[in-house]
Amino acid sequence: MNAPSELNFEDMLRIRLEVLRREHRDLDAAIHALEETGRPDQLTLRRLKKQKLSFKDQIVKIEDQLIPDIIA
Repeated sequence: MNAPSELNFEDMLRIRLEVLRREHRDLDAAIHALEETGRPDQLTLRRLKKQKLSFKDQIVKIEDQLIPDIIA
């Protein structure tokens, strides 16, 4: 197979985007599991939600880089 040995910038962004989406889903599952315990540790819950929001912000930023602006 003659695959290129180097990834271009867009390919690297797409890979990073998939990693961030996976981590975002994992955090969502962890938050849900923690909330189901009855009396979750509020500090841990807050930290996980803050981290999840950070991942979401990074996802949006990368999506904006990958999807060109279309002037209507």
